[in-house]
Amino acid sequence: MIRHILLIKFKAASTLADIEHIKNLFMAMPEKVEGVVSVEWGVNDSPEGKNQGYTHSVLMTFADEAGRKNYLPHPEHQALKDVFGPLLDDIVVFDYPF
Repeated sequence: MIRHILLIKFKAASTLADIEHIKNLFMAMPEKVEGVVSVEWGVNDSPEGKNQGYTHSVLMTFADEAGRKNYLPHPEHQALKDVFGPLLDDIVVFDYPF
């Protein structure tokens, strides 16, 4: 299995409705893309103040390398990026096998 972690910093102009739409697109991925096992969405609530402006996270789990390879060029991922990209100020992507 592979974990795919996104740390997200949205542009100031992004609305709550925009962010909710992005969340819904991510949460639908397991039903739409073979190899995506699960998706978790989170909003930072750390009291440490070390999030450096990153406010949201996505934790995706891929079944295996084939699942990740299927997801990255998949039309559903591309459609997500088309909506998501204009709302992003910055993003960190980190993958690891487990």
